[in-house]
Amino acid sequence: MFTGIVEEKGRVTRILPADQGIRIEVEGPLVAPGLAVGDSIAVNGVCLTVVESMPTGFAADVVKETLDRTNLGTLQSGSSVDLERPMLASGRFDGHIVQGHVDGVGRVERVMPEGEGARMTISVPGALERFVVEKGSVTVDGVSLTIARLVERSFEVALIPHTLAVSVLGERSPGDLVNLEVDVIAKYVERLLEERA
Repeated sequence: MFTGIVEEKGRVTRILPADQGIRIEVEGPLVAPGLAVGDSIAVNGVCLTVVESMPTGFAADVVKETLDRTNLGTLQSGSSVDLERPMLASGRFDGHIVQGHVDGVGRVERVMPEGEGARMTISVPGALERFVVEKGSVTVDGVSLTIARLVERSFEVALIPHTLAVSVLGERSPGDLVNLEVDVIAKYVERLLEERA
């Protein structure tokens, strides 16, 4: 489980073809020392498994299913990525419950400066609209955010200067694809209500 609090903005150093997908090598000197083969790590909000541990980075395999459902297929050598290790049971819970299971891909529609921060409008796939509520939680490229406002088929988030500085959201512009994970509690509630109906 993750919290959506990005630990480090890493960098893709190499992308290699692999059986049924790709292998990405990522430089992340802050998170790398604590990683071992088999560990989970969130890359732009996608839970991946470490297949190789290096002194200042790691490698992970990304299968076709993940490439089809996330924005990881758009990565190139040199791309920035948000990195978060799983939460320790003894750790503080600063964000919200994040599984690293991307529900869909949205598109950045607009980025408007707002003081030293920014307000970003992101389109949401139709199947996810019912899970997006004003003042509710959403994960965008691995970042836990509060939905500031709902607009037709999209939502707005207010980004503070710190978030812009430490995550890939500071590099996003209109047209960019972003990974979305909606609140898991809302999904379970809907499923339970369907069972009762």
